Amino acid sequence: MRHGKIDYLEYPSSDLQATKAFFRAAFGWEFTDYGPEYTAFAEQGLHGGGGFYLAELSSKSNQGAALAVFYSDDLQATLNKVEAAGGKIVKPIFSFPGGSRFHFEEPSGNEFAVWTEA
Repeated sequence: MRHGKIDYLEYPSSDLQATKAFFRAAFGWEFTDYGPEYTAFAEQGLHGGGGFYLAELSSKSNQGAALAVFYSDDLQATLNKVEAAGGKIVKPIFSFPGGSRFHFEEPSGNEFAVWTEA
């Protein structure tokens, strides 16, 4: 059922090439460019996927932005891939009831998180 579900997410990116390179290396995402100021990514768990638009902005939870949280079967391995791809860890792995997670920023400064079950 698609009605009422999140279908597509969009984020700003001050450097579309760096953002695409990061998500390809860290998570295996593929992109389709729609001109020089917009790139879309495939589904990634969303019905329609999402995109990045060229802008000197960033999405951070401490500024009131929504936080997209990815799931990982191996949190430490995912953290290592994020760092190797050029991501900045902004909250190291921490535990919470039911699991553990970390937060990172991709090269354009957008914040995301990754979690795993306990």
